[in-house]
Amino acid sequence: MKKLLLIFVLIITAGIAFAVTQQNTAPGENTVSNKKILIAYFSWSGNTKSIAEKIQTLTGGELYEIVPETPYPTDHEELTVIAAEEKEKNINPPIKNTVDIANYDVIFVGTPVWWYTMASPVRTFLTTNNFEGKTIIPFITHGGGGEYSIAEEMGNFAKGAKLLLPTFVVHESGNIETDENLKNWVDSLEL
Repeated sequence: MKKLLLIFVLIITAGIAFAVTQQNTAPGENTVSNKKILIAYFSWSGNTKSIAEKIQTLTGGELYEIVPETPYPTDHEELTVIAAEEKEKNINPPIKNTVDIANYDVIFVGTPVWWYTMASPVRTFLTTNNFEGKTIIPFITHGGGGEYSIAEEMGNFAKGAKLLLPTFVVHESGNIETDENLKNWVDSLEL
């Protein structure tokens, strides 16, 4: 009888352990497996790219870097002059690579803050694609100014898309708490 009870306890324990491991999603696993995800981003300094790569690890989505046909200067002062002119004149610089967003359900869109708005190549991406029936999720990196109204602007440019909020906003590429905050944010989206 003791042997039978011991076997029963072992089976129950193994079943509980299996159930617990199935509930915990390891980093790198696709936590939203029923959705086809794209992580589209533009990054001048590497900060937005860093966050995009972390989102990829959490979601299993595909990365897509928005690359302008004409590269921006590496000097920050030169860049700010060009970025200000693009904003003032509402210039959408051509991008040299394309992606077929028809293949995706959810599109994370990442941008640095340039002159209180999104970087111009991101605006080009949003205005040259058909987002009808897609869900877009903004994420923003900044050097100290915050998010402004960038998420709402993205929603306005991505015609027909559902804008999913809240937006993930981080100073530069983040700090020691960024990975945990990012995971909590992705989990809160309930995709």
